[in-house]
Amino acid sequence: MCTLTHGEAVSDVGRAHARADEDILPSCEIAGARRAPLQRVDPRLRIVACFAFALLVVSMSRMPALIAALGLAIVALFAGRPELHRVRRALAALDGSMVLVIALLPFTVPGEPLFSMFGYPASADGLWRAAAITLKSNAVVLMTLALLGSTELVDVGHALEALGAPAKLVQLLLMTVRYIDVLGREYRRLRLAMTVRGFRMRCNVHTWRTMGYLFGMLFVRSFERADRIGAAMRCRGFNSRFPTFSDMAFARCDAVFAFLAVVAAVAVGALGFV
Repeated sequence: MCTLTHGEAVSDVGRAHARADEDILPSCEIAGARRAPLQRVDPRLRIVACFAFALLVVSMSRMPALIAALGLAIVALFAGRPELHRVRRALAALDGSMVLVIALLPFTVPGEPLFSMFGYPASADGLWRAAAITLKSNAVVLMTLALLGSTELVDVGHALEALGAPAKLVQLLLMTVRYIDVLGREYRRLRLAMTVRGFRMRCNVHTWRTMGYLFGMLFVRSFERADRIGAAMRCRGFNSRFPTFSDMAFARCDAVFAFLAVVAAVAVGALGFV
């Protein structure tokens, strides 16, 4: 049997920590070096730019300006480098929820008919409105994902509070997003327990009564969990503020971003209003 003295054990632990530091530090440097350009911009500036872009796009009606706004959002998407699966899910949810409305607009808006389908004429005004709504919605969603898709929610909350949003609403936002997943896991555990006990979803009184019991139990457990979480936070000295490790201070990259944002807004606005 191999035995180690106390000094040898301490030296081995020290060497292990040194190797761990050598392994961790380069990865941290690489991760910092690979940050997207938009991720270096102050979150407050990104939130303001996101709202300004949305207001600008919604207020425009000319097709060249809307196409330019969508192109600008795509360029910003490459600069922001959000996760592709999030972009795909967001666009699928957006376009999937609007596809029926967009498809029916040419046939429900009066105007000069372009073509007919099954005896129903499709107007040019309806087709133009469908295209405008599609371009506006996709441009706003893509720009939002580009500017805020890779930002931590805690940083977004602190940025909103720094911009003048009520602190209570910011705390409510952070707590809701944090614990909605906890409630989702609790719901899945309860459903699994019901399935193990032989419950099957059917359209009858027993199913509706059981689902009522399920949501009632979920409400009771969420209330008890909220009470425990509040007590734990108070024991740990919670002072109504969530700490953040990011330093929100304007730098040179923020000035460059603000200048480019103003130039792009003026160019797109010139196409839309002049």
